[in-house]
Amino acid sequence: MTDTDSSSNDTTANDQRTHVRDRYGTIATTGSSCCDTADDDADVEADPSQTLALGYDPDDLENAPDGSNLGLGCGNPVAISNLEAGETVLDLGSGGGFDCFLAAREVGSEGRVVGVDMTPEMLERARSNAVDSEFDNVEFRLGEIEHLPVADATVDTIISNCVVNLSPDKRRVLDEAFRVLRPGGTLAISDLVATEPLPEEIRENPDAIDACVGGAATIDELEAWLADAGFVDGSITVEGEWDDDLPIVSARIEARKPT
Repeated sequence: MTDTDSSSNDTTANDQRTHVRDRYGTIATTGSSCCDTADDDADVEADPSQTLALGYDPDDLENAPDGSNLGLGCGNPVAISNLEAGETVLDLGSGGGFDCFLAAREVGSEGRVVGVDMTPEMLERARSNAVDSEFDNVEFRLGEIEHLPVADATVDTIISNCVVNLSPDKRRVLDEAFRVLRPGGTLAISDLVATEPLPEEIRENPDAIDACVGGAATIDELEAWLADAGFVDGSITVEGEWDDDLPIVSARIEARKPT
């Protein structure tokens, strides 16, 4: 790759991050959703029936602070993560904090949950939700998931909900996830993936990327990136169809850092 190619790719990636940050900043302040699963009123949460359809329980909705569930997910990463009391959990792209609060309930007072999000408006909303919650073991940090503000080998479990697809450098995201996990730590992600390569006009469409479909990597790509990062026992399990017009499915992405 030439210097010119590298500079062009960096510019494109930065433009994509800016577009996504602006869009999700709007979501944080208005309550509207990229996927039309939340109301336009900032004081109204996502439709409970749609959240339950993603694998959450009614108790999850009752135990999370009002305003934390914006209906932005495509699964329930907490349910697949098998969290244990006392663990340290990291949520990539934590949004309003919904999954962080559910994880905090699982790890208990001896555990810790850290949410990372690159959108200041989301961070403000999540921190406000934390103040209103019963949990004092949750914190939210501003940062990009490609450059995590987390020390090496300090996390037991990484979760994420429909966020990795938004990154222009998913390989770097997985490298960073591997770095911050302790030996034996696990990755438990809900995300959208492509069952075949997407058309270029979709991959380059900012609105399609914001809607969590344009940036979806293929299953083969994700499997290769997990292995390249150093993960073992990697698996991608398709959970359901997501888009009638595109080869996009919801999936569980799981892997482990060797001991």
